[in-house]
Amino acid sequence: MAYFRRTGATTFDPTEHVGGAWRTDEQHVAPSLGLLAHVVETDRAARGRDDLAPTRLSYDIWGPYPLLTLDARVRVLRPGRTVELVEAELLCDGRCVITLRAWLTRTSDTAALAGGAPGPLAEPGATPPWDPATVWPGGFIESIEVRRSLVEPGRATVWARTDHGLVEGEDVGALARAAGLLDAANGMSVRAHPREVAFPNVDLTAHLHRAPGSGWLGLDTTVTFGPTGAGLTRSTLHDEQGSIGALAQSLVVRPA
Repeated sequence: MAYFRRTGATTFDPTEHVGGAWRTDEQHVAPSLGLLAHVVETDRAARGRDDLAPTRLSYDIWGPYPLLTLDARVRVLRPGRTVELVEAELLCDGRCVITLRAWLTRTSDTAALAGGAPGPLAEPGATPPWDPATVWPGGFIESIEVRRSLVEPGRATVWARTDHGLVEGEDVGALARAAGLLDAANGMSVRAHPREVAFPNVDLTAHLHRAPGSGWLGLDTTVTFGPTGAGLTRSTLHDEQGSIGALAQSLVVRPA
């Protein structure tokens, strides 16, 4: 009941729960995004510290990749006492498939200054259950629980969670678990059925104003298709206590 099994210091084998949605013989990108966040948070050999918290996760997706072993590499691009820029990448079959650049900052008590966050979503229990397998195939889609309130095609509020571990036998933080669900934003509020229109995302960037809690991830999502083959998915991110940040995904839109 995990998405990956560690096979070495930097290598991970995908399980059947990583099967893709566009093609089931490829890996769904969502668990890989969580895996990269996990290695950034835990790779002491590369970073040598754990006193900074990620506030931006910016992923570039280099293309589809098969259900083969992933090799994760981490390096610090910009060290600092209070701010650090870290780059991590996943390789599959000798090819880079995802790059993450993460800004991490020192935490401090700014509770007296906090404000300006969007209002909360209707709680998960007040949002109707929805089966994403009615739209998408694949092991990852089968592994998540979704609740959705659809306003119109391309506009919805969604709650998602999974009881699958990210890496078998490892303690994984709430941020990495949430990061492993972020890519669901583009697939849970579709403007058009994927059998009719393809709209894969080539990137995903999440900005966080506080760390997520465990459990449900909320996505208040709008999907836009432009007139020349580009698209954009935008989401306000929530946990059960309220807003935690925002994400954006660039889409390539074309007839399927």
